Amino acid sequence: MVSRLATMSNETRAGLLLALAALAGVLSENIAFLKPSYDAILTTYITLSVGDAAISKPILLWINDALMAVFFFLVALEIKKEIVEGSLSEWRKAALPVYGAVGGMVVPAIVFVGIVGIDSAEAVGWAIPAATDIAFALGVLSLFGNRVPPALKAFLLALAVVDDLAAIAIIAVFYTSNLSLAALALGAIGLAALLGLNLSGFKRKAPYVLIGIFLWVCVLKSGVHATLAGVALGFAIPIGKDREGRSPLKTMEHGLHPYVAYFVMPIFAFANAGVPLGGLTIADLTAPLTLAIALGLFLGKQIGVFGFAWSAIRLGLADAPKGATLLQLYGIALLAGIGFTMSLFIGTLAFAEPEYQNAVRLGVLGGSIMSGVVGALVLAHASRVPVARHGAANRVPAV
Repeated sequence: MVSRLATMSNETRAGLLLALAALAGVLSENIAFLKPSYDAILTTYITLSVGDAAISKPILLWINDALMAVFFFLVALEIKKEIVEGSLSEWRKAALPVYGAVGGMVVPAIVFVGIVGIDSAEAVGWAIPAATDIAFALGVLSLFGNRVPPALKAFLLALAVVDDLAAIAIIAVFYTSNLSLAALALGAIGLAALLGLNLSGFKRKAPYVLIGIFLWVCVLKSGVHATLAGVALGFAIPIGKDREGRSPLKTMEHGLHPYVAYFVMPIFAFANAGVPLGGLTIADLTAPLTLAIALGLFLGKQIGVFGFAWSAIRLGLADAPKGATLLQLYGIALLAGIGFTMSLFIGTLAFAEPEYQNAVRLGVLGGSIMSGVVGALVLAHASRVPVARHGAANRVPAV
């Protein structure tokens, strides 16, 4: 067992740990002797105070507001790197994942609203199935090794980056309420300080982090979701090399990635995946909100990503992924329907009521599992077919 773990890729290990953490959360909520401790831990309040100023939250919200700010900080670092010098730095490289990501956001939202109704109370959750969980998706994809062309992994990575950027914008615009102008003003001072450091060419990391913590507190108190402070800090970190020839952005990204992959995301999964299964009925599984999320992820994502990407290639708007077949591209589109972490997170912002939260968890788990299993089966079948049998007609058409 240890030797097998040692030979796994980082993506596979991270995806496996995330799955085990989610399973542990479900079991903890449904095993009688574990449930009281699980609930007690997540509802225990922790208070941090400096003089008369204090922040007091249950552990669940410390996870969702503080630990997830670290996750979004890493996401922003990765997005900035890809925009400056990576897969999104040139339009011809970025075009296909951008079109795929647009389809992967628009179509799931349409499926969701079509099921719950545009005038329903549940319609506020339209963005839940529009997200892709890159850790799970890459974990499944890595199982196929070199049997899947590298261009498809690059496509999935870039699509997830664009997807995350869109999710950040959605959270900022649609899931913000009860604004505090005083806190926003202080946050603006923090943003200005970060911008000043960046424009002046300052590359020491500590001042950025200290201002980022101040910004997080201000955003937390402002009514804007606190994770957006992590996004602002990530974009402020300079990517250029310092006097020692190291990029602050790349150094922080490299150092932070294991902690996010092996600690932050599993802790979030454990805390947020605990859906009670006792007394679960067919009616619960087919409730409009549950069904809308599950089908938005499973059907909406695959139709949107594959349909928009294929259309962009056929119309000459984007380059086809080198060496890939239509079936492999379809398999990747299915994997994009694994929306676990970000979908659950948006669900916590859209709905506060327990009955809605349970429906969100069921929908996200159901849609993500279906997308992962069917995507893996499609890629496995595509990998078994010899290249000679695919033929030119089955290749993604190059334009």
